[in-house]
Amino acid sequence: MNAAATGAGPTQRVGVVMGSDSDLGTMRGAIDVLDRFGVPREVRVLSAHRTPERMLAYGREAADRGLRVLIAGAGGAAHLPGMLASATRLPVVGVPVPLRHLDGMDSLLSIAQMPRGVPVATVAVGNATNAGLLAVRMLALSDPELAEELEDHREELARASAEADERLPAQLAEE
Repeated sequence: MNAAATGAGPTQRVGVVMGSDSDLGTMRGAIDVLDRFGVPREVRVLSAHRTPERMLAYGREAADRGLRVLIAGAGGAAHLPGMLASATRLPVVGVPVPLRHLDGMDSLLSIAQMPRGVPVATVAVGNATNAGLLAVRMLALSDPELAEELEDHREELARASAEADERLPAQLAEE
């Protein structure tokens, strides 16, 4: 596991926060992307409803501790991303976590419907992978090495798509 996985430290660049440890399965996508790109991160459970003071303190102190982006996953009422955004100047990417009820649509709407002046970028329900990639793109704006790694990743995706296109006629012929 990444040495910086859970603890705070001066090398952290991205905070991955979830409302409950049951959200880890969804948020693993963001963690894996950050690890793939070697982006130092920390992972925390901070509930907007159960530990609001801790959550707000985290948001207020995040930039001073060297964090550059926050990724916040929450299900149900999904207040965590918006509450963090209200307490920090950092960009916040919200991940709607799907629960048994409403397939995450309640979370999506809660995160996407932020009032003017408190922006939260929002990805698709359960798509923490894109949240991680969005954080990497933000960091790459001021990190040429990371920008190059990101471009290599984009080229890998393009190659994989081209290879799938080449395989398609044979797959269709087998049907």
